[in-house]
Amino acid sequence: RWRRKPRSDRRKSVTENPAVVATAGLFFCAGKSLKPAMTHAIRIHKSGGAKALPGEEGEGGEPGPAQVRLRQEAAGLNFIDVYHRTGLYKQEMPFTPGVEGAGIVQSVGTDVTNVKPGDRVAYAGPIGGYAEERLIDADRVVKLPDGISSEQAAGMMLQGMTAQMLLRSVFPVHDGDTILVHAAAGGVGLIMCQWAAALGATVIGTVGTEEKAELARAHGCAHPI
Repeated sequence: RWRRKPRSDRRKSVTENPAVVATAGLFFCAGKSLKPAMTHAIRIHKSGGAKALPGEEGEGGEPGPAQVRLRQEAAGLNFIDVYHRTGLYKQEMPFTPGVEGAGIVQSVGTDVTNVKPGDRVAYAGPIGGYAEERLIDADRVVKLPDGISSEQAAGMMLQGMTAQMLLRSVFPVHDGDTILVHAAAGGVGLIMCQWAAALGATVIGTVGTEEKAELARAHGCAHPI
């Protein structure tokens, strides 16, 4: 049966044993002994199915110039991750998949001025997202407002950027325009429907089922078909 040590014994054991104890991502040590934090990540060594996604443990590393070390709270899942895993889109082996995520900045390298430790940020694009921690260029992350959770940000960065490109660059949508959105109940489609409706456009959206029609209608699609 476990018994709590007397305070004097507990103080002695900590002093004599400068071990590092890791609990829930926090690291405690006695004296000046501090071991590198170990983190988990998915590492792909050869192309294949889902079984080609083994978890590995390793050191997180420190950020270089213009980099940040990010403690991830959420990672986005996208079709491009499957293309990377199967080898349709070639990657240098081994690699960590995932191109979208959000979390908290743990430390920054030199010449980083846009974020600081403790900031909540998100990103899309640089591969390496299936990990508890990762290094990433500071200019690829954006700060998150309090009203957006890490889970929301990690699942909408790529889709939101796609919607922005279509609505503001490919064809700048204005009040009074009528647009057709394919797959209006999908991730990109739902963002486009809301955004276009907010701009004053009339949205027609293609969907596959009545349930999806209701979902699209609830997010700004005036005429789901």
